[in-house]
Amino acid sequence: QVQLVESGGGLVQPGGSLRLSCVASGSFFIIYNMGWYRQGPGNQRELVARITRRGITEYADSVKGRFTISRDDAKNTVYLQMNNLKPEDTAAYYCKMHVTKADGPFDYWGQGTQVTVSS
Repeated sequence: QVQLVESGGGLVQPGGSLRLSCVASGSFFIIYNMGWYRQGPGNQRELVARITRRGITEYADSVKGRFTISRDDAKNTVYLQMNNLKPEDTAAYYCKMHVTKADGPFDYWGQGTQVTVSS
């Protein structure tokens, strides 16, 4: 089994910053793509950012220039640095990893961490 555990969420004022982390544990060979998604109240889950094993990144238009995704493969960890946060960034943030195991490739999700941007 593979488990993803997110951390770093919380309450922050507009213009503030947070750094999310997501660590993978369990039995697997390689983690390919890592990504962050979010789901606000009444909204569908949407892609925020993702990064390939080669370090190629992709961002939602709404976060470009404010958020930065990075990964540390030695620690099986993906990060999301969020700067200049806005109230519309309020959501539950989920990490997702595409993992190769002995019995094939699988996608795994974390349990989510809440980010609330409010004054």
